Amino acid sequence: MRIALDAMGTDNAPAVEVAGAVSAVRRDPELRVLLVGDEAVVAESLNEYGDTDRIGLVHAPDQITSADAPARALRRRPRSSIGVGLAMQKAGEADAFVSAGSTGAVMAASLLVLRSMEGVDRPTVGTLLPTSKGPTLLVDSGANIECRPQHLLQFARLGAIYMQDLLGVARPRVGLLNVGAEPTKGPELILEAHRLLSRSDLCFAGNVEGRDIIHHACDVLVSDGFVGNILLKFYESVAGFLVHRLRSRMDPDRINDGIEEVFRMFDYAEHGGAPLLGVNGVSIICHGGSPPKAIGAAIGVAARAVRTEMVAHMARDLAS
Repeated sequence: MRIALDAMGTDNAPAVEVAGAVSAVRRDPELRVLLVGDEAVVAESLNEYGDTDRIGLVHAPDQITSADAPARALRRRPRSSIGVGLAMQKAGEADAFVSAGSTGAVMAASLLVLRSMEGVDRPTVGTLLPTSKGPTLLVDSGANIECRPQHLLQFARLGAIYMQDLLGVARPRVGLLNVGAEPTKGPELILEAHRLLSRSDLCFAGNVEGRDIIHHACDVLVSDGFVGNILLKFYESVAGFLVHRLRSRMDPDRINDGIEEVFRMFDYAEHGGAPLLGVNGVSIICHGGSPPKAIGAAIGVAARAVRTEMVAHMARDLAS
């Protein structure tokens, strides 16, 4: 199992990526992580650790930042850590790719190098949201600002397979984010998407209002990327606010296991990264501010996607 990790992506690269890679290989004896980035810089950070037999270095001197225009930067910097890492997966030199670099660049490069699956008009980014009874996968969480009804149907299919293969949900319930539960509510995009989902073989639970998400109204929540990204960022900000307020007002010695479990539920580092679903490969996108724990978790997500043959499962479903 070879995971190519962009070693230059986080705000504190490469120390964060190296620490995350070390923790991942120590947890998984079948895992090998290939750190892609400026070899001299990455090696210096890696030297702080002793047991690094299953961590390799791949030189990629160029770097793409969030300030760069993704498509132009990929053309001008062909030896970037993002481009090289994805090319390794395309060439069969790695089984998956993980990056906390520029989200736009990772998405653009994934489409350019790995290509969309047959039957997928637009790949989607899926993000897990904590709820009262387990995580809900939000698709799309920001990749596609403008969508058509058939795009939302494709998002639902891809999201359902992700929940089956990586979280073990046998028959994921699919919900459509809307302003009301009635099938006659919402703009034309949502009305037509509702009709398509109702006629599909998916386990469609109908429209889901914002207030019902936290109560686990569905396993897969479908939305266009504009609304989905607003929801995601508000969700993350409220969760972070609540956790911070609770921690600041509680005696650390009195925080029990139950409260710690609640804190962990709202910690994005527990889930790692967001998969780009619908491309011919495994591409995991992380926060630029990810700590080592989140990078290690993202590597774990990538490994599970490879082990369950998630991409092949999606291809079969789309073909049928």
